[in-house]
Amino acid sequence: MLSLLNLKSLKLQKEFNSIKVCLSDYNNSWYKPGGGFFKRYLWILTSFFFFENPLFISRKVKKALLILYGAKIGDGFYMHKSAKIKYPWNLEIGNNVWLGEDCWIDNLTKVLIHSNVCISQGALLLCGNHNYKKPTFDLVVKDIVLYDGVWIGARSVVCGGVTCHSHSVLSVNSVATKDLEEYSIYAGNPAVKVRGRVIE
Repeated sequence: MLSLLNLKSLKLQKEFNSIKVCLSDYNNSWYKPGGGFFKRYLWILTSFFFFENPLFISRKVKKALLILYGAKIGDGFYMHKSAKIKYPWNLEIGNNVWLGEDCWIDNLTKVLIHSNVCISQGALLLCGNHNYKKPTFDLVVKDIVLYDGVWIGARSVVCGGVTCHSHSVLSVNSVATKDLEEYSIYAGNPAVKVRGRVIE
């Protein structure tokens, strides 16, 4: 015989399951990534041969190509092999910025990276998400801003809409779903402040 608690649980489950996700109704026609079809197609080829290629490609060549496709990049830019950028025309980078191996800037919308920022290997800046509350699983895109001196640790994720303030740190394998305070170190999923950052 089912307990009263189990009956309530079954009732709630039926209520939640009455509306289901239907991916066939998904429609992101409103989203305009910019650049135009031809430019986006050329960028896919350029990215494959010059950026995702594990062979060494000069960072000066990479910087020149990114600027050619509309990125704004300052001096002292360093990009390791296999780092990926979704859309260069949505990217603005200050001076002395490092992008580590296999990091991915998935900038469906604007990403602004100020100066002296380090994005370590395998890290992900993720501007796109989906609204799981909608049966149509709507696309959601939000900007990301990294201020001066920020360090994004290896295999960490910065979600859309997040601002990492001056000299904040996101530790290895952490997920930033909210803004990071300046001169603070964050860890975990979701990331929480664990202590201040002291630079001696």
